[in-house]
Amino acid sequence: MQPTPHAAFQTPDAVDKYAEGPRRNVPGYLSLLPMTRLLIEERVAGQGRILVVGAGGGLELEDYARAHPGWQFDGVDPSGPMLELAAQRLSPFSSRIALHQGYVQDAPQGPFDAATCLLTCHFVPREQRLPMLREIRCRLKPGAPFVVAHLSAEAEQKRRDIWMSRYAAFLTASGSSPEQAQVTREKVERELTILSPEEDEGILRETGFHDVQLFYVGFAFRGWVAYA
Repeated sequence: MQPTPHAAFQTPDAVDKYAEGPRRNVPGYLSLLPMTRLLIEERVAGQGRILVVGAGGGLELEDYARAHPGWQFDGVDPSGPMLELAAQRLSPFSSRIALHQGYVQDAPQGPFDAATCLLTCHFVPREQRLPMLREIRCRLKPGAPFVVAHLSAEAEQKRRDIWMSRYAAFLTASGSSPEQAQVTREKVERELTILSPEEDEGILRETGFHDVQLFYVGFAFRGWVAYA
């Protein structure tokens, strides 16, 4: 069974407002993109083929394509409206980018020189996380980097509550009212799959990735680089 496209990315209003969301709602987002590129650059020279999972909206693809004219990309996402938005944003780079509607198994087999999956895994239920990551790994060349970042908070409830409260405070500092920040926090905790960092790292290793390294922490968000 595959996860359905998240409802937040299906309505026209939500799609139109998507581009402003990560910058406003994800601590350190504007640094996350260049850090991701730098981690890929360690293993991918001037030419490379990159798989982007959760490519709808096109923000990551735009950043990567603008910085690296020698990179080719395949982006996959289950949301048709989000891919339409991505296609509009990425029109200057369309000769180097192929977009595919569906899930990871609907992406080309590769082999790819690197893959990214940013702000996506928390939409995937726990039991589907391992099969998804296996689909990514089997498309990568040996030693290829995989960069992943998403919500990840400590399992112990009191400590998790602290970090989620800090996340709500960040939303308020970014312009949301305290009431709306609390609504967003409750919605995130109710609807998304937030594993502990130990679980996230364990799944990466169980999938077969090695040398798993934490490179990013933004309150309740974390990011890792690992290698196929």
